[in-house]
Amino acid sequence: MKMQEFLQFLTQQLTHWRRQYKGLRRKGKLMRSPKSKSDRKQLLRTFLKNVILFLSKSNDKSARRKQERALQSKAKSVTTKSSIYSVCLDWVHEQRSLGILAIAVLSLTGVIGQKLYNQTQLQVGHPAPQTITAPYTAKIEDQKKTEAERKAVSRSSLQVLMLDARMNEQINENLQQLLDDGNEIRAVAGAFPFFDPAVLPISTQRYLRSCNDSEWQALLLAVENSKNQQKKGTGQTTASSRSSSIAAPNQERQPRTTPQKTEPVDFSQSTDFTQAVAELESYRLTTSEKNLSLLIAQISQTRKRYTEATTKLLQLETVTPEAVYEESFLLDLSDVEWEKTQMGIHQSAERILTQGIPQGLPKNILQDAVSLQLQSFVPESAQPLAKNLLLAVLKPNLQKDEEETRENAQKAAAGVPPVMEEVRHGEVIVKRGVQITTWNLEVLEHYRLVRREVKWRGLLKLGGVIAIAIGIFVWVERHVDYELRQRDRLLVLLLTLSVPGLVTMGLPYTTWSALGLLLGSFYGPTLGLTVVGLLLPILAVILDMSKVALLAGAGGAILGSYIAQRLRSREELALLGLAIALTQGSIYLVVKILIGQAFGSTWYIVLREAGFFALSGLGWSVVALGLSPYLEKVFDLVTPIRLAELANPNRPLLKRLATETPGTFQHTLFVATLAEAAAKELGCNVELVRAGTLYHDIGKMHDPLGFIENQMGGPNKHDTEIKDPWKSAEIIKKHVTEGLVMARKHLLPTAIQAFIPEHQGTMLIAYFHHQAQQMAQENPSLTVDDADFRYDGPIPQSRETGIVMLADSCEAALRSLQASSSGKRVGEKRSVKDVSTEQALTMLNNILRAKWQDNQLVDSGLKREEMSQIAQIFVDVWQQFHHKRIAYPKLKASNTARNS
Repeated sequence: MKMQEFLQFLTQQLTHWRRQYKGLRRKGKLMRSPKSKSDRKQLLRTFLKNVILFLSKSNDKSARRKQERALQSKAKSVTTKSSIYSVCLDWVHEQRSLGILAIAVLSLTGVIGQKLYNQTQLQVGHPAPQTITAPYTAKIEDQKKTEAERKAVSRSSLQVLMLDARMNEQINENLQQLLDDGNEIRAVAGAFPFFDPAVLPISTQRYLRSCNDSEWQALLLAVENSKNQQKKGTGQTTASSRSSSIAAPNQERQPRTTPQKTEPVDFSQSTDFTQAVAELESYRLTTSEKNLSLLIAQISQTRKRYTEATTKLLQLETVTPEAVYEESFLLDLSDVEWEKTQMGIHQSAERILTQGIPQGLPKNILQDAVSLQLQSFVPESAQPLAKNLLLAVLKPNLQKDEEETRENAQKAAAGVPPVMEEVRHGEVIVKRGVQITTWNLEVLEHYRLVRREVKWRGLLKLGGVIAIAIGIFVWVERHVDYELRQRDRLLVLLLTLSVPGLVTMGLPYTTWSALGLLLGSFYGPTLGLTVVGLLLPILAVILDMSKVALLAGAGGAILGSYIAQRLRSREELALLGLAIALTQGSIYLVVKILIGQAFGSTWYIVLREAGFFALSGLGWSVVALGLSPYLEKVFDLVTPIRLAELANPNRPLLKRLATETPGTFQHTLFVATLAEAAAKELGCNVELVRAGTLYHDIGKMHDPLGFIENQMGGPNKHDTEIKDPWKSAEIIKKHVTEGLVMARKHLLPTAIQAFIPEHQGTMLIAYFHHQAQQMAQENPSLTVDDADFRYDGPIPQSRETGIVMLADSCEAALRSLQASSSGKRVGEKRSVKDVSTEQALTMLNNILRAKWQDNQLVDSGLKREEMSQIAQIFVDVWQQFHHKRIAYPKLKASNTARNS
């Protein structure tokens, strides 16, 4: 029996000690306070004292001595082991921040400064410390000569040309404009031939239309004379009057003026003149005099239109720099020939442009090429005109294809074999004191005689810079509201290492966008911008990479860091990824334009690179979105998006809470409303407060009927079944431990789990404590220990959990006040609303004052002056839920009875 009692007593003492130990540890006093060692010693001293007091009651002194010795030896061993363990634990805990700092400095220095690891002691231009000879004969590549030969071959390689589509389009537009001008002039001149070629040959029609006025008048006179000779002296009018009557239909004739004596011109020697007279005379003989008169009138009208066309042609030649229509070839062509000419010009131009016109092509070669093409497509009579047209518009349409030319040059250079030089055994590579040349260093490299070393000085400088940057980050961290844990610092380090890690691998499209998006989403814009701002200059100075690419990536990271935490859904983050992609591509393109590299023949390369940077930003944003849920769980993070997801009432745990404990669920919703309103006014994390409040009472599902809000007016099991305040208190306290078990089972974040124990703190379960005291007064053998009726804690460690504790404590009081207020009569002097408001504010202030005086809020960060503000906020929310209603008149029972 004695041993059984002793074991029971020992178990109770260990349980009590463990609770106190957990309480101190949760408060942070065990690991952080300098009094931690004295606290543990005090606990051990109390434990041993109680054991000795228990043993002193034993009747058997020998047994007591044996037990004392045994307990003393066990206590010494336990004390020694626990002290060693606690000292080690304290040291590790105190030094973990320095450990993370050392890891960060070493890892960042190691990744960023990787080029400082394997530097040679012997360098080009430095004097040799000693004479070095070749240990054996070998053939070694002279890289300088090899590079020179390859450069020469690369420069002499043929350029790759490509067609300039824009130039082709411009040439075709200019050509079409010239042809349109020709069509307009020909439209003024009218159709040609203007008469039937079978009757009047085209050559004759061309002559009649284009000859000058004097020649035309002579021709008319000749036709008239021929007619008079045939009639031989008939009594008709004179030759001049007949000539006038024949020419009368011609509208271009002028009124007769005073005759002047001019030398007559003899056109009879002209073949075209005599041929035209003969053709007209033949036409008169074959038809009639009337038809000849009509033909002459038609010729006169055609001549007039021809004169207008030539005038317009002269005007066009003065306007356009290319005098392609300076000769009358345009008007001499028939309509059929002109159509064939236009088609032939287009076909010839298309073939010439397809073959390409390079820059610097000699003019005679281009003329020969044009003539050769026109022979196949254009009538011979129109070839001079077509040649002028093409030569006026054709320009070089081939430009250098930079990428293909570079690849062609690289292939040509790759085909050049390396230049090998033979170095014989014992040959002096470099003499002592002589400056080392590039060739000397190559030979030493081949024989592995170059002494390599780590540039410790450079690494130390880099490590110092990184340590300063980390110090700035720590300073910024301590001045923001978000307190980082060690795991958070480790995540920041891993994300930061991803950027220089990919750069050292030779990939320009680094994880800037993912870095900014994740840091901004997890820790807010301040820390995200700090990391990007510190990393950018370090990488720009240390690493050999494109500064434009570095700036473009950092721009996307800055945008992601600044905006990410404001978003409340994955869809919005996806849109932010698109914005980051456009930002990175735009910054790259704008910087290239500003430095003048986006013009000329390389513009398409710059545009392509800008597109690649945009795609890389989008790709890394997608990767960040995919990793975000996993990182949130692995590193126990809470983001606004995750909190919104946890607050979804369709979550399994919340659906169970609403189904199994409907009263608790309604209580939870009202508490959440109160706490949200207070958190918003006090500038706390509203999303965290709402999500934490929804889960703070999930432990009540282990015994729903043990809590009055779920009894729905039924019997209270504490009064009817249990009738033991100690057991009832255990049931009430168990909703905290069971809630933590459920929260861990469902992998809720630690920040959410903290609401479960901290919303009760170490408060006293007053109702059952009072029952126990009454029972102890009736039965003196019963002792009441306050610890049995207090929650295990810890007390609230943040403003958010402190607000939820206050809201949870005030919710029941507000409900009871509303129930009591609803029964008051309407005819009282003061309205129900006024009385309830005053009562509510007084009651809540008393509750909050009690919590403050019970030291439940000392670690929460809430201030004493904020208590009255919180009470007023709770009352305002309560009034919105329970607003005043209209008092309807009651029906008289007597009337009802009389009617029945």
